Amino acid sequence: MTTIRSTTILAVLKNGRGTMACDGQVTMNEAVIKGSAQKIRTLYEGEVLAGFAGAGADCLTLLERFEERLNQFSGNLARASIELAKLWRTDKILRHLDALLLVMDRNQMYLLSGRGDVIEPDEPIAAIGSGGNFALAAARALYRHTDLDAENIARHALGIASEICVYTNNAIITESL
Repeated sequence: MTTIRSTTILAVLKNGRGTMACDGQVTMNEAVIKGSAQKIRTLYEGEVLAGFAGAGADCLTLLERFEERLNQFSGNLARASIELAKLWRTDKILRHLDALLLVMDRNQMYLLSGRGDVIEPDEPIAAIGSGGNFALAAARALYRHTDLDAENIARHALGIASEICVYTNNAIITESL
């Protein structure tokens, strides 16, 4: 059985700015098959960022559905997230998709799953994917104990994760709001 592991996505909000960062690595079994995958999309006229982890086609399908909801609800991130989670959980086809979404605007962020989860983190930091917990730990420390801005926290934390997680590389891509 082929196991594909890819993606570390990290989102940070600080001082009215938001940054989402991802690594570029996609791994199949023991081999890196791509080092520069783009796993973040800018949506709703540049006002929303979405990162995805999981099976590629599943992620893109959910991303399209999320963008539809975002447009339907005039950029209301919370409402679009809840409506996507409800659809994801109840639709016969969508509920079998293997993916997670991390979405954010300048004020809030949510982690969305196929179980119907819409999770707003306690701190303005969230992460998903193979190296997500490593990046999250590093970002929390940087957020709490430095004066770095959101982009630098995200970039440095993902760099730290890449030193620890074999499924995360240091080809870091950031998008900011």
